[in-house]
Amino acid sequence: MKILIIGGGIIGTAHAYEALKSGHQVVQLERDDVARSASVRNFGLVWVSGRKSGAELQTAVRARQLWDEIHHAIPELLFRPNGSLTLAINKEEVAVMEECLRKADASLRQWQILDRDETQRINPALRGNYLASLWCPLDATVEPGSVLHSMREYLLRSDGYIWRNNLDVVDVRSDGSKAVVIGRIGEIFEGDIAIVCPGADHTSLFKEQLDTAPIRRVRLQMMSTAPLDEVLTTSIADGDSMRYYPGYEVPTLQNLPPQPQIASDNHMQLLMVQRADGSLTIGDTHEYAEPFEFKLNEDPYTYLHEIASNLLGKRLPPIIHRWDGVYSQVTDGGICDRRVIAQNIISVTGPGGRGNTLAPAIAEETIKGLS
Repeated sequence: MKILIIGGGIIGTAHAYEALKSGHQVVQLERDDVARSASVRNFGLVWVSGRKSGAELQTAVRARQLWDEIHHAIPELLFRPNGSLTLAINKEEVAVMEECLRKADASLRQWQILDRDETQRINPALRGNYLASLWCPLDATVEPGSVLHSMREYLLRSDGYIWRNNLDVVDVRSDGSKAVVIGRIGEIFEGDIAIVCPGADHTSLFKEQLDTAPIRRVRLQMMSTAPLDEVLTTSIADGDSMRYYPGYEVPTLQNLPPQPQIASDNHMQLLMVQRADGSLTIGDTHEYAEPFEFKLNEDPYTYLHEIASNLLGKRLPPIIHRWDGVYSQVTDGGICDRRVIAQNIISVTGPGGRGNTLAPAIAEETIKGLS
């Protein structure tokens, strides 16, 4: 089967990888020279710990297995099974963690509560203000700046894969038994199936269908620092992340003290990952109401920098880069919005901030559904 994939982000590239692995021919099309949207503006997290119980957690665990397989096939991917530590700064946050350990799926997440000494044995850089941590060894990271490149270089070694960038698709249509993709300058591609992975672009293709889909766009702000002078051996989250991720939805969550106003207003949590060059990627905010503000707001950056400094027990390096991004998020509690547009055209979008985590498993399910 010949599969046309529109979109060069992590969802599209995971579909290309899975389709080629399953024996299909693949043509992947991307409007820019390389993907420049949400797939390269994120933490690079493979985040199992906070996933919603049920189908979402099962999908995340499967995706984590697939990331292991992808890394085995592509060692240059810079995949790190470094785990994560969610740090509690008060007894109310510790109580939430303790109740989470009583959930039926706690063992599937491999959660453990660690005291300060145990936390520092895993991550010696954490010498700041916290009481305990929730350790999830399943969590991992990839490098957002290299993951797509390394996967594409691997795919290009196969005669069954074609990559076309700088190609703006203006139409995707079903023509009998064929899917037809038309580029802006008139180029035509034909295949048996077209899989459209538009990310947060809900208007360029199939606007009418996506307008009624249970999806929304979310804007976030993030930053990176100069290199830290020591190794951060795990990914880091603060207690506010338990308000944000559905995996922590337990009754004691309502006993958490109110967030600081700036965190509440900007729907903030702290996530922090050290990149291969030693710099720290830190975020993030969430903005849900469109039209989105085009300006970057400095106050959240200052706040998150201080929160992270307090957890490490020393002043973080200065902020070097600031950016924003927009991703597509389902609003019906599902994994993603996968819809049949026509007999041989499928659209896949809406995994939200879980895209990097879930992409391999989402792609696996799509490709399996073609047979």
